[in-house]
Amino acid sequence: MKVEELVKLAFSLGLLIKIQVREALGLCFFRIVIAQQNNNIVKIWGEMKGWTYLNKQGIQLDTLKIASNSPPFVSELIWATTMAWAIEKKSSNKARLLAIFDSEGYSKKLVRYFKLIGFKIVKEVGSSPVDLFLRLVWGGAGTLMTGECIPILKKLKKKLSLIEES
Repeated sequence: MKVEELVKLAFSLGLLIKIQVREALGLCFFRIVIAQQNNNIVKIWGEMKGWTYLNKQGIQLDTLKIASNSPPFVSELIWATTMAWAIEKKSSNKARLLAIFDSEGYSKKLVRYFKLIGFKIVKEVGSSPVDLFLRLVWGGAGTLMTGECIPILKKLKKKLSLIEES
């Protein structure tokens, strides 16, 4: 799936996809939003923020927000758009994230959610001196996970095909 196809698919659901990109210090920072507009009121249902690695071989996912009462397929659209954008615009096939450790139950839910999407556990980032850099990048401890954009996008394409069938 291409970003353009995802934008059309979202539009068929009454949703908008907006991608903001800013380049600084050799890094490309991005923000992908799934929103809905009624008259002059815009409601943001989902948001993903991150940046590309310096060598442009992957993306770093930093912030994911999905409203608990969001319409169907917002989660799938935000992930698919992120992966499609990384592949198309940045020639990236790797993504990494940190399932931040806030509370025991919530952290486990995050890891399970990211595994369902297609991410794999790399390591636990804790208080060890070797984890200092990673803790500075994300601002905390948690489970470091990586995924490959193409397989994740293919998996999401199957779920999103349900929209076209209905």
